[in-house]
Amino acid sequence: MNDWIPQLAPGVDLRRLPLGPEEGFVLSRLDGRTRARDLQALTGLPTERIHAILTQLVAQGALVPDAAAPAVAPRPEPEAEPELLLTAEPEADAEGEASEPLDDEPEDALVTYRQRFETRLHALPEDQRVALARAAEEPDLSALCFDPVPAVIKAVLENPHVGLTHARLVARHHRNPVGLEAVVARAAFAADVGVRRWLVRNPQLPSGLFRRLWGARRLLEQHKLTVDRDIPEGTRRAAREVLRQRFASGPAEEKAELILNTEGRALGALVGMPVDGKTTSLLCGRTYRSAMLVQNIARWSAAPPALIAHLLKQELVRRQPPLRLMLARHPNAPAEAKRG
Repeated sequence: MNDWIPQLAPGVDLRRLPLGPEEGFVLSRLDGRTRARDLQALTGLPTERIHAILTQLVAQGALVPDAAAPAVAPRPEPEAEPELLLTAEPEADAEGEASEPLDDEPEDALVTYRQRFETRLHALPEDQRVALARAAEEPDLSALCFDPVPAVIKAVLENPHVGLTHARLVARHHRNPVGLEAVVARAAFAADVGVRRWLVRNPQLPSGLFRRLWGARRLLEQHKLTVDRDIPEGTRRAAREVLRQRFASGPAEEKAELILNTEGRALGALVGMPVDGKTTSLLCGRTYRSAMLVQNIARWSAAPPALIAHLLKQELVRRQPPLRLMLARHPNAPAEAKRG
């Protein structure tokens, strides 16, 4: 495998694959010319872990298998080793959800279910729809997931034939917080990636329910929710509040991971939030080669003095006077830097 040049499979849609942070990080380093043996230097991951990730990506259909991958000329060696970011064990995709495949209904089927509800079921009295929901089979069961009345949704969830597909339909299309609460009352539904994905995009998701479901997620996952334009502004606002609360008490490793993996972009939502000594130590233990990251830290008013001093010693900063000037103007910059 060491001489293998991993390449993306033709036509693969990476958005539909259950990729964790490490898988996504490794994929971001593939350009069709890099050999597997070179990925350790590019990612900072152990060789055995890289091999395990590549094997998993092949099994998922993301990469062309080793034997089928065409050989290409090796690329020139880079002048400098890329910045190695902190990585975490794969436990979430881009939306902060457990890595497992999605199997949502096709859009044409959704149109059929909605039409069936509106033309055949909606006119029935509410008590009849409730009774029907408890015993319905397909396609009526899926059609009733479009009912706007929480009592009907609760009855759907009591149906012995209900499954994740129905829970995802409710999470996506139901517009009453009471019905959404009923979905997550079942642990299996609350833990499903599809249910959570659609809940966070539902404009009627209560902020309290959001906090229960996402309050303990990793900082990096929470940050991704704050910048996802597919998520309603009210939920993104709640996500920013949760992010700040979690940052105040979260593990140092997650804080450093958040700052490094976002190149400091997450600091814009963390104005006035200081970091502890361990986080500072983790940040000071790295070599910095990203001007964007240095700039964002220089704009961060709570950047610790030790980190500012560490950045001033970096070769990147020494070669670029504007970066040094930004850091020297920081209120926590060493006195000698301000004089210089």
